[in-house]
Amino acid sequence: MTGFRHLRRISGAISKFIAPQKIRVTHLRFSSQILQGKTVRIGCACGFWGDTAVAAPQLIYGTKLDYLVFDYLSEITMSLLISAKHKYPNLGYAPDFVQICMAPFIKDIKSKGIKVISNAGGVNPQACADALKQICASVGVEMNIAVVTGDDLMPKSKELINSSITDMDSGDQFPKTVHSMNAYLGAGPIARALDLGADIVITGRCVDSALVLGPLLHNFQWNMNDFDHLAAGSLAGHLIECGAQVTGGIFTDWKTVPDWDHIGFPVVECSANGDFIVTKPKGTGGLINEATVSEQLVYEIGDPAHYFLPDVVCDFTQVQLDEINSGTDEAAVFVTGAKGKPPTSQYKSSATYADGYRSTAVAIIRGPNTKHKGEKTADQIIKRCRRIFKQLNLEDFSRVHVEVLGAEQSYGPMTNLPHGSRESVLWLAVHHHQKKALEFFSKEIAPAGTGMAPGLTGLVGGRPRVSPILRLFSFMYPKKDIEIDISLNGNHVEKFEPQEIPVAEYPKAKEQHVVDEVIVQTGNKSYRLEDLAYTRSGDKGNMCNIGSQ
Repeated sequence: MTGFRHLRRISGAISKFIAPQKIRVTHLRFSSQILQGKTVRIGCACGFWGDTAVAAPQLIYGTKLDYLVFDYLSEITMSLLISAKHKYPNLGYAPDFVQICMAPFIKDIKSKGIKVISNAGGVNPQACADALKQICASVGVEMNIAVVTGDDLMPKSKELINSSITDMDSGDQFPKTVHSMNAYLGAGPIARALDLGADIVITGRCVDSALVLGPLLHNFQWNMNDFDHLAAGSLAGHLIECGAQVTGGIFTDWKTVPDWDHIGFPVVECSANGDFIVTKPKGTGGLINEATVSEQLVYEIGDPAHYFLPDVVCDFTQVQLDEINSGTDEAAVFVTGAKGKPPTSQYKSSATYADGYRSTAVAIIRGPNTKHKGEKTADQIIKRCRRIFKQLNLEDFSRVHVEVLGAEQSYGPMTNLPHGSRESVLWLAVHHHQKKALEFFSKEIAPAGTGMAPGLTGLVGGRPRVSPILRLFSFMYPKKDIEIDISLNGNHVEKFEPQEIPVAEYPKAKEQHVVDEVIVQTGNKSYRLEDLAYTRSGDKGNMCNIGSQ
């Protein structure tokens, strides 16, 4: 998961979603009545690094599971993990996974026969596995812990830096100061690790949905060229990869969602034909219905007819959602209709690179005209710093961002508070390629309290810190040039040999700003967007995206 902001205004690239057909509300009590044959139950206890610690015990003790998955990685998380590894070589993974989510429950996970899959390995998956092995040994629990590696492209850095590869979105040239590079691997290596007897599978960078598709491949032995099944399994993973986002979290109709404090984390129960239900543990808060599931469906997929993943290109335009036991504590949504096409011959990959330094000042402003006070204060601080830079032969700021929170600046000309409220917050963020310059900036915030506008009453967090910036560079890398290895209990077992399948190349999708034209009635009645559509927003690096239906 990369972002969890819920935007209400349409801006940037809008993902067109072809809404499901009219929902058929059924009242089947048990999933076995609609899912055919053997089923597999998979719960997601983490949607990002920093998610709530209550999810793991809720799923372990509150429902029956075959697999428990933890999704930790986003683009910004990779930057944080590589920085940690540079300081401490034995880090670079998500320690919360080991210490908070696994250590207290490892005996019960073993006794209940639950298998665990997580990308908590980050940029150092073997260190994550070693730490987990120590936990197991300390309590006398034997677990087969597999590690999937091969996503790290740093050994190829010289070759790539000197290549003609450009950023897949901006077209920028490959950066010279690369800190990390990782390919987004698929579900095949996870399935193979389970085939080899793993109880726990730790990966580095892989696509989030692969954490769910992997165990489905293992259990149902789907062929890698059965693209409809792969698309269905990927959809199951996509729906639960962000945890409570599918069970009522950041939902458009948030007022209808009960008990956020005990929100239920999602479970998918999947059958061999690709059909599945989305549910949550009985007795938990949150909400499961067609709307909550469809909001998560449109999250960060871009073109719903061409959702690109390493194993399959998904077509979600014919997905059907059916509510089961609507309005009860056993509510669920039955999902079917995902279609798949051959994948491409390349992995999406991402690099992080050094791009100077940033510093952010946050100060409270009180009194009348807080908007104008904040804007003028920021302007004068920047002007003073530029005077200092000129005297010291330092270059100008690379970027300056000023926002007066509480003045409704995000509404632009639609604001109801043109002068701000009587209490606002100045947010002043700057970027510079030299640390020395921002150290001068940091020292010039406090003097505004006595030498500029009245009402600057508090500098949040004290003097602003100067921090290095790692930025994202996204590109495509040939699958044939990547070697994937699987280790078990610290020993290399095999190189992963992917099944030979057909691949395809697809024209680059153009950013779609306008949905299909529809005929609407005209008049002078106005509506809020939240009254007309369900929306879900996310971000990839520097890009904001919004899906709606």
